[in-house]
Amino acid sequence: MKQFLFAIVLTCLALQIGCTKGTESRTQAAREPRMTDSDLKNKIETQLKSDPQLHDANLSVSADADRNWATLSGTVQTEAMRTRAVEMARAAHPGLTIDDKIDVKPREVTRSEYTPEMARAETEKARSYKETVGGGADDAWIHAKIVAQLIGDKDTPERKINVDEDHDVVTLRGTVDTIDQKQEAERIAKQTDGVKRVNNLLKVSKG
Repeated sequence: MKQFLFAIVLTCLALQIGCTKGTESRTQAAREPRMTDSDLKNKIETQLKSDPQLHDANLSVSADADRNWATLSGTVQTEAMRTRAVEMARAAHPGLTIDDKIDVKPREVTRSEYTPEMARAETEKARSYKETVGGGADDAWIHAKIVAQLIGDKDTPERKINVDEDHDVVTLRGTVDTIDQKQEAERIAKQTDGVKRVNNLLKVSKG
């Protein structure tokens, strides 16, 4: 009988302790200050700056703490950096949703920086995509610049567009979804330094 009463007493004590802890947890949660938009923004920016590759990146953050939502915008040099930025921002707060508006824009190499080795590598890469590049370093340099700009422009599906370059004349081939994409690709090519003429042979699949 004594053992039975002792067990009841222990059970009551355990329940009382559990209830006390639950009350303390609720009280503590109620005392915690509500996260503001500024707080969330600062947490994300601290995360981004903690990464050596992203520390000096040209990125902007806007945050909505009530929705647990943040928008990243700006420019980075590689797709890997964009992916890394999104991952780092998402890790700043549990369940955070990231709206990725980051543009990828590779650093442009000047003609004086462009080496014969870089030209050969660009020519080989172009061939792997069934593109043609003239034999000069200028041709490879122009080709690299146009491809980089197409990749960095969200309005152009770069890998649906073949870029041929020979003696400063660019030919665009392939199929894009809209007339706007066709025109944007031509605009990029025409405005690239060193290009004398653009032959736009792109086809439009959706009109």
